Amino acid sequence: MPTTRSDGRAHDQLRPVKFEAGIAPHATGSVLVSFGDTRVICAATIENNVPTWMKQQKVPGGWLTAEYSLLPYSTHDRKQRDISRGKLDGRTVEIQRLIGRSIRAVIDLDKLGPNTLWIDCDVLQADGGTRTASITGAYLAARLAVQTLLDSGRIKENPLNDSVAAISVGLLKGQPLLDLPYSEDKDAEVDANIVMTGRGRFVEAQASGEESTFSADEFTQLLALAQKGIRELAAAQTAFLSRELLKLG
Repeated sequence: MPTTRSDGRAHDQLRPVKFEAGIAPHATGSVLVSFGDTRVICAATIENNVPTWMKQQKVPGGWLTAEYSLLPYSTHDRKQRDISRGKLDGRTVEIQRLIGRSIRAVIDLDKLGPNTLWIDCDVLQADGGTRTASITGAYLAARLAVQTLLDSGRIKENPLNDSVAAISVGLLKGQPLLDLPYSEDKDAEVDANIVMTGRGRFVEAQASGEESTFSADEFTQLLALAQKGIRELAAAQTAFLSRELLKLG
């Protein structure tokens, strides 16, 4: 089995991961996340209101919702904006629902109070793994936004009870690979996106064969790769927050 790839990485190695805080100053919390050449702005904005359905049903606590978009210049060929087509495409809807589910898995909405936490993920540059980078960065943006609420006294307790991150894995020519760029993802026989909490609990596992199938043993190998990658992402998130929350304090 070969141990290196076209970019020189080992099969179980992440692309270079970077986080930059404060990229969107008007958001309550924001992070520019980079997984190699994939770059996503993740912004969290607090709205002192909740959806109408919550008011009508007298549901206590707050809400969290997410939006995702590929900016027109993020891909090699210009992507038409959804608003100019008059509707969201199916992929956009799927990904923003996944981002919302992933962050809601680690937040106590009762502790959020009567607020809505908006998560906006805008892809500046797409080279595979945009949804996994979005989830990983969305958690960081949410945590920074929550700290602003805590510091201002708008909420009493941190509603986030764990971290969450995501990574892609796949089989290419029968080899399990971690964190696939587009050049690998487009030719992979099997593609999977795994979302996990910092404590190692699964939030979601999406796996599909691209005109192929995979065995239970192969899926186990992919899960093990994803767990390794997410542990490393969780450690990077912790280090980033240790620095940034110190600045806020």
